[in-house]
Amino acid sequence: MTIKNRVKELRARHSLTQGELAESVNVTRQTIVALEKGSYTPSLLLAMNISHTFNMPIEEIFYLEEEKN
Repeated sequence: MTIKNRVKELRARHSLTQGELAESVNVTRQTIVALEKGSYTPSLLLAMNISHTFNMPIEEIFYLEEEKN
C-alpha cells in the first residue's frame, strides 16, 4: 500500500502557492513539492499541520492506495 494525498488539489482550491503552504506548516517549499509528487511521506506532525491549515480531517487529505502488480 502507498500513502497518497490531495495536497496539490486542496492547495489550488485555497489559492495557496507551494511556498505559502510550506510557510504555514513550517517546512520548505521543496518538501511540499515532494509531497505533491508522492515522493515524500509526511510525518504525523506535518500531516496534522496540513489538516489544520485546510480545516479538514487528515483522512480526507491522506489515504492509502493499493499498489498494482
